[in-house]
Amino acid sequence: MSNTDTTDQTPHRTPGPWDAKPEATSARETAPAPTAEAPVEKDQGLVWAMLSTALMGGFLWWITGSAIVAGAVLIGLFVHEAGHALAMNKLGMGPARIYIIPFLGGLAKARREPKSEWDGVLVSLAGPAFGLLAMIPFVGVWMVLGQGEWLMGAFFIAMLNLVNLVPAPPLDGSKALGPVLTRVHPRLEQIVLLVIGVAVVWWGLTTGRFILAAFLALSVFSHLKRGVWRAAWGTLSWPEAAKSLALYLLTLAVCAAAAVGALMPMTGGDPAGAVQLGLNYLGFGR
Repeated sequence: MSNTDTTDQTPHRTPGPWDAKPEATSARETAPAPTAEAPVEKDQGLVWAMLSTALMGGFLWWITGSAIVAGAVLIGLFVHEAGHALAMNKLGMGPARIYIIPFLGGLAKARREPKSEWDGVLVSLAGPAFGLLAMIPFVGVWMVLGQGEWLMGAFFIAMLNLVNLVPAPPLDGSKALGPVLTRVHPRLEQIVLLVIGVAVVWWGLTTGRFILAAFLALSVFSHLKRGVWRAAWGTLSWPEAAKSLALYLLTLAVCAAAAVGALMPMTGGDPAGAVQLGLNYLGFGR
């Protein structure tokens, strides 16, 4: 309370040494109240990060039967999520963090929402595009040693990024293609992504990929319960929708070409044979 708020009715006296200095009192009165900071979510602990990575690596070794292929997928997973994280940090959503989720995959988590749908599309496509870089050392070792396992490791890295582009929730493809579908009609995204999601779950069940099928089924169910899918920052403009679709198709084509290219040495350089070999791995072979 300042002197201008009331009239002092008491006799004036000379301040003593025990009285507070005027400037100190003024500083206390005018100092702004401390503001509460937004709670910051704790990062993944080192012990749990190492344990989850070890569990994921062991699981991959068990299902592939190859330490080289398991290591390739694990490295590819980190590079894929690093692509998401780099894009998040570049677009003001960071600092992003990377988590390894045992038996399921990885996750790059931002601290802030994207400023626009366009930024969200860029983040979703950055993972598959950047993730292909993990193929380079495995192809290089194969060229030196000639061992097929290193080439299969490169193939699995390409497939990791290619499968992530399937437009089924919660894969990257749904986050890249979904906003484009919403630009056409708000319900189109829900219909298309749910139909594809159910188809992917059925594929997982019929090909023995039960963990992936269960995970996708839970995600599809949670998306089915949602009312409005697009966040408050709105939809893409028509030019942004066109660019998003073009980038999605380009990333899809590059990932598919990388997978076929990794298999071509096994088929004597025959592209059709490499495509058929890849389809056999996916469970679509004759």
